[in-house]
Amino acid sequence: MNNHICTGPLPAAGLSRRGFLNRFGMGLGGIALANLMNPASLFAAATKGNQDLGILNGQFHFPPKAKRVIYLFMAGGPSQMETFDYKPLLNKRNGEQLPDSVRQGQRLTGMSGNQSSLPLAGSQFGFKQYGKNGTWISDLLPHTAKVVDELCIVRSMFTEAINHDPAITFFQTGSQISGRPSIGSWIHYGLGSDNENLPAFVVLITPGKVDQPLYARLWGSGFLPSQYQGVQFRSGKEPVLYLNNPDGVTPESRRLLLDRLAELHQHAAEKLGDAEVDARIAQYEMSYRMQASVPGVMDLSDEKPETFELYGPDSRKPGTFAANCLLARRLAEKGVKFIQLYHQGWDQHDNLPKNIQVQCRETDQASAALITDLKQRGMLDDTLVIWGGEFGRTSYSQGKLTADNYGRDHHPRCFTTWMAGGGVKPGLVYGETDDFSYNIVKDGVHVHDFHATMLRLLGIDHERLTYFYQGRRFRLTDVHGKVVEDLIS
Repeated sequence: MNNHICTGPLPAAGLSRRGFLNRFGMGLGGIALANLMNPASLFAAATKGNQDLGILNGQFHFPPKAKRVIYLFMAGGPSQMETFDYKPLLNKRNGEQLPDSVRQGQRLTGMSGNQSSLPLAGSQFGFKQYGKNGTWISDLLPHTAKVVDELCIVRSMFTEAINHDPAITFFQTGSQISGRPSIGSWIHYGLGSDNENLPAFVVLITPGKVDQPLYARLWGSGFLPSQYQGVQFRSGKEPVLYLNNPDGVTPESRRLLLDRLAELHQHAAEKLGDAEVDARIAQYEMSYRMQASVPGVMDLSDEKPETFELYGPDSRKPGTFAANCLLARRLAEKGVKFIQLYHQGWDQHDNLPKNIQVQCRETDQASAALITDLKQRGMLDDTLVIWGGEFGRTSYSQGKLTADNYGRDHHPRCFTTWMAGGGVKPGLVYGETDDFSYNIVKDGVHVHDFHATMLRLLGIDHERLTYFYQGRRFRLTDVHGKVVEDLIS
């Protein structure tokens, strides 16, 4: 079953659905029937000229605090105990067994569930207090520490999935099961686009470490029309695959081809009333416009030397996390609504002390620079920046604990995420975990709560942004989730 739901008689033979609605669908009843039969047919009403205003047609549910989102996703699950959740008790009790009273019978993964010993592992890295409120930050993150007064740190995130694929899928789509629209797709669907020459939803992936694969469905549109899916930008001569004209094809001939193709698609749309035909036309046209707009936004040669210095030496190397952070700022300036950055390699089951230093060195300066750069340009107030992974890590060592080495297994019960700008309270540390960073003891924030709060900052009521599909209305938070008002300034 698809999303074209019909509750009344079928159109007469030879009469398209659009013609049927034009002939018989007068007044509010016709609009309701049109929405049931083809929700995407109402998208045209949410445009002004060529501007895409989204299904909300520019009518926000709440006054928006953020215009756009830059999401820095640390794929693999960063350890909260080596970054933002200071637990000196673990160092004092290093090597002792995880108390049963702390574990409380909670499930473990198959990777450490059969261990005869679960020794507590204290962090090998120091912590210091920074900022006006004396927030504890790891020595691994000296640049982030400098902008701590801009951060809203949530130490009490929790999720339901204990393995990577369902956990990442849950964070990116609101469901552990693949097939749902991603966050960026929902936002584009609801709010439209601020630049008709660039996608509203762009994905940037740092190449290299692939301990856990990323799938295109993480930025897919699911059951939403396909023009809402994310577009991956790559480093190199072809930033967007298949965007450039083949040899021998001129821009004029491509324009002529698209005009004729649009006529054929329009004929099919009028005959079939299929929203996906309209979506395909929109994608072809966007691709044509991107041929002129993408090279300019990807070219960093006009950036000042001090900007590269701010982001660090890697920012001059296309495709690195630092270069992607700088590119994210440029995309935000151009009106891109949702910019997703993925940095892989945080799945540290062994050799954590060595490997996490590399991860932090690659991301720390650029993450902090992004906040500083946005603030200097007057953009931080209306740009929501998010940093975090799909779950946390265990306070006990996976595998053998030695004097200079340990690993940590997956831990969904508590972990840390931070946000900055975009209407969140700066300098706030929210939530609290126990002395073992194993359980939440105050102000837990579920993934759905996180999504609901993010949408609220964008002016969207998470319970009202829905899409009718297979007999019911879906939303990003699906059946639960609450806005965490304490995080909003």
